Amino acid sequence: MAGAVTAVVGFTSSFAVVLTGLAAVGASAQQAASGLLVLCLTMGLGSLLFSWKLRMPVTMAWSTPGAALLAAGSTPEGGFSTAVSGFLLAGILIALCGLVRPLGRLVELIPGPLAQAMLAGVLLLLCTQPITAAAHSPAAILPVLATWLLLMRFARRWAVPGAFAVAVVVMVVSGTFSRIDPTHLAPQLTLISPGWDPAGIVAIGVPLFLVTMTSQNIPGMAVLATYGYRPKLGPALLYTGVATAAGAPTGAHAINLAAISAALSAGPGAGPDRDRRWIAGVTCGLLYLVVLGPASAAAVALTQAAPDGIMAAIAGLALIATFASAAAGALADPGMRDAAAITFLVAASGLTIGGIGAAFWALVAGGLYLLVTHRRAAPPTPPAPAAPPGPDSTD
Repeated sequence: MAGAVTAVVGFTSSFAVVLTGLAAVGASAQQAASGLLVLCLTMGLGSLLFSWKLRMPVTMAWSTPGAALLAAGSTPEGGFSTAVSGFLLAGILIALCGLVRPLGRLVELIPGPLAQAMLAGVLLLLCTQPITAAAHSPAAILPVLATWLLLMRFARRWAVPGAFAVAVVVMVVSGTFSRIDPTHLAPQLTLISPGWDPAGIVAIGVPLFLVTMTSQNIPGMAVLATYGYRPKLGPALLYTGVATAAGAPTGAHAINLAAISAALSAGPGAGPDRDRRWIAGVTCGLLYLVVLGPASAAAVALTQAAPDGIMAAIAGLALIATFASAAAGALADPGMRDAAAITFLVAASGLTIGGIGAAFWALVAGGLYLLVTHRRAAPPTPPAPAAPPGPDSTD
């Protein structure tokens, strides 16, 4: 049951973010459905193999922060083909981190507050979507928001899936399902030839790599360690990197170790016996392979036929917790607060220079600020010698 919950919650709470991100960088509905299918298959296979082989609940997920990064951008020069090349670059870099451990350590040297600030800035506009959607279509969006709010009080893990379920009810009432073409419900692969636009590839690939490593893979290992599981990071990075690179030509953006949802399979909810929780990881993988992957085309068809704003609202709700965590992490250290604020503002600005988007320039701006303003700590001043006692001293 824990493995099933991990898969269902992971899929329903963020697939709208993935589809929004792929569409933002130029994917057609067919290409997005192909990407979602391959993401589910590679995630499922990784969860199944690693959990079974290591006898640990090692689960994998698509890069939700990476999808949010794409959603905050725009179609690059050269269209979705350039984005596919960016996905390929991100996968190669992740795989290299698994093969060359010093490269992984370099990623860890990126100041955490800057990486978190970049992510928070990217998420800002996406998290406002439920508000703007409610203003434009209150009858469709307010029931969704009300359900989310109530479930945040009584069953937090089901808040976004519950909001999505109510959104489906709204779609039924509005006649959405009558607009779905049954021929679009069968899953199918679509191959996309990678494009060659160096600026666009760097603009997508490097931030996607960084946000996936700092917001997913590294925290994912920390979550497993919290419950006493310490698998080697290298093989997991190698698999997710190779799978990301291999899946890129089908429209899949990136997979990684699960972070937040990892606790559902690794925690006490998966049973009191730690040595048997790997079964939850296997179950999660099987569900992605057998059920959720084949349902990817139906999810895309439903999204395409949904009333305006409703899926954007679901995506925004799914990202609020991630935004809150990233913003808190960005501003927690007083010594890094100004640099993090600059990084956040540049990322939220939507700035594009030379075809390279705001996420990249945000890290550049924050790093430049640190480089210019950082001062080496002065050695402590030795205490002044004590004055000799005076004539009136009682010492």
